[in-house]
Amino acid sequence: MILNNAKMALTGDPVNIMIGDGKIKQISSTPLRYTIGQIHLTFDNAIIFPGLINSHDHLDFNLFPALGNKTYNSYTEWGGHIHKKYKHEIAEVLEVPEALRTDWGIYKNLLCGVTTVVNHGKRLKKHIDLITVYQRPQSLHSVQFEKKWKIKLNNPLKKNMPVVIHVGEGSDESSSNEIDELINWNLLKRDLIGVHGVALSADQAKAFKALIWCPQSNYFLLNQTAPVNCLKKHTKLLFGTDSTLTGDWNIWEHIRQARNTKLLTDEELYDTLTINPACAWNLNTGKIAEGKDADLVVAKMNGNKSSFFATDPKDILMVLHKGNMLLFDEELSPQLKGVKQENYSRINVNGAFKYVQGDLPELMQKIKKYYPDAAFPVI
Repeated sequence: MILNNAKMALTGDPVNIMIGDGKIKQISSTPLRYTIGQIHLTFDNAIIFPGLINSHDHLDFNLFPALGNKTYNSYTEWGGHIHKKYKHEIAEVLEVPEALRTDWGIYKNLLCGVTTVVNHGKRLKKHIDLITVYQRPQSLHSVQFEKKWKIKLNNPLKKNMPVVIHVGEGSDESSSNEIDELINWNLLKRDLIGVHGVALSADQAKAFKALIWCPQSNYFLLNQTAPVNCLKKHTKLLFGTDSTLTGDWNIWEHIRQARNTKLLTDEELYDTLTINPACAWNLNTGKIAEGKDADLVVAKMNGNKSSFFATDPKDILMVLHKGNMLLFDEELSPQLKGVKQENYSRINVNGAFKYVQGDLPELMQKIKKYYPDAAFPVI
């Protein structure tokens, strides 16, 4: 496959890419030649960037509406409140089989240009093989909600495995204290990757290999977020959305809200979605470079260097995962005559027609049999 005449996100530098065997084979500033039978696409006014890495999601929780109607002091207060006030709404969603909920969580990410998502919680079975669902680390919920967390944290059989855990998700003193408790009980000095860290101090951050920043979720629950402008000096920052329980389905809304805080530069924010998580999770992606996995997204350019941050699912022209074309915009169809469109389903994303691998309409129909009120952002 040849991708010609795209521009690098952020810099606007022209780039032409050859893909083979699932990897980026060649990068050139001038158009690349192609052979007969090879897929060749020439773009007009488009940006290209590595497939986004969503470092925190609960894939089976993305059919929930946002639950909560006030500002909370901590995740424990929020959790207790929603299980009392929204029992019916929670029960409705949980009627949907986990496999269907998980599949929708995968599609939710794919439609936004996410090619790797890190699932937090129990290990889920993949029923559709599209993007990378990363579940290698040990996943602990939190100090307050994970039973026997001290024993699990100090399991010698898992001492070389990173631990991902919600931590400091609150504005009260107990949220700060639980961070100290976690650090003090990390007797095996395992790599800790915290999630949220709203109460995390610069000194505490030194004990973490990375922090996953989920600003939209934080503002929804707590009306504040982690002080990442200070924490970035002491730990690596990654980006996460959490589920639709506390945020929009569209990761680009999360990204724009993060950008509006001005806590990170544009380059730093971009890195939380690309190279930083690729390094943290030991992935061969996150950067457009020869030899890297061909996890790539092409999107319409809005005329300036900040067009990356103006992107929405309707603007995405193509998503590649390890060189496999998972999604393409209908306007590319004339250049894709050799592609078997029966392997894709045609969907409408806010007025833009896309072809996505698999039968997404059938999945949505199956979900609605269990949960008729399910609201999907595509038709």
